Amino acid sequence: MSSKYDQSPQWAHIIDTLITEDAAAGLSNFKTSGINYKMALWDPRPNGVRYLKDLIYNLGMQLTPENHARLRLIQNREVGSPITVKCAGEILCMDYLQAVYELEFISNVVRLGHANVLEIGAGYGRTCHAIISNHDVASYSIIDLPNSLEVARKYLRTVLSEQQFSKLSFIVNDDVTSPPKGMRYDLCVNINAFGEMTSETFRNYLRFIARHCDYFYTKNQVGKYLDKSLDGHSQGTEVVAYALSSGPLRDIVDIYDSDAVEAQRPKFIDAYRPGREWVCVADGWGIPWSFYWQAVYHRGSHG
Repeated sequence: MSSKYDQSPQWAHIIDTLITEDAAAGLSNFKTSGINYKMALWDPRPNGVRYLKDLIYNLGMQLTPENHARLRLIQNREVGSPITVKCAGEILCMDYLQAVYELEFISNVVRLGHANVLEIGAGYGRTCHAIISNHDVASYSIIDLPNSLEVARKYLRTVLSEQQFSKLSFIVNDDVTSPPKGMRYDLCVNINAFGEMTSETFRNYLRFIARHCDYFYTKNQVGKYLDKSLDGHSQGTEVVAYALSSGPLRDIVDIYDSDAVEAQRPKFIDAYRPGREWVCVADGWGIPWSFYWQAVYHRGSHG
C-alpha cells in the first residue's frame, strides 16, 4: 500500500541506484559525488552548458539601463548560432555581454567618437562590432594572424552595414610596421591575446603602442593555473606547457581566490604598461572571469 507522501518514480530510481542506505557511510567527498549532484547541485561535467547559461543569465540580469542600450545597438548578434538566454526581452550571449561590460569600462575614460581605433588580436571581431555599433569612430584597424583575420573579415562583413565595414582595415601581423601616413591611434585594444604571445612578440607590440597610440585598453589574465580538475587537461600536456610559457605573467595563481587574484594587480599594471611615461588611469576586475584584470593606460605628455 502506498503512503500518502510516497516518493515519485524518479526518486524511487535515485534511491535505488544512488542514495542507498549506506550512502551516508562516508562523508569525506560526497559533495563532489553523484549523491550531492542529485541532492543539491547539477553535476558540472555533463551540465557545462547549463552552468554557462546560468552565468549568462546572471550577468544579463545585472545589466544597467545604459548597457542594455549599448547591447540593443549591436545588430546581428545571432550570427554564428551562439548559446543564448533571454533576459528582459533581450537575447543574450556571453561574448556580447563581455563586449558591453568592456565598452562601458573603456568609454568611461576614452572618447570614442571620431576616434581611430586599433585592435591587436580581435578574435572573430565582437569587440569591433560592439564599438563601431555604439560610436561613430573614424577608423578601426585590426592586426591578427592571417587565418584569424579572415574569420574576422568574413564575420564583420556579415554583421556590419556597408558604411560601417568601410571604416575597417585588416593588417596581417607580419606586415606591422607603422600606421599609414603617420596616423596616430587614439585607442589600442587588446583582449586576451597578449597573454597567449611569446615575451618577445608581446614586448614588440608594447613598443608599437607606445610609439603610435594615445590610450591603451587591455583585459588579460593575471597569471597561470594548474588545476587539472577544471578541464582534465583535455587538450594534452603539450598544450598545457604552451599556455604556461606564454604571456608576460606566468605565476601560478589560485584563480578562484579573490585575494590571490587581487595580489597580482600591481604586477599586471606594471607588465602591461607600454612605457615609463604611460599612466594607468583606470583598472579593475575583468568581468566575468575570476582571474582576468582590465586597465586603461594614457600616454603621458612627455611620450
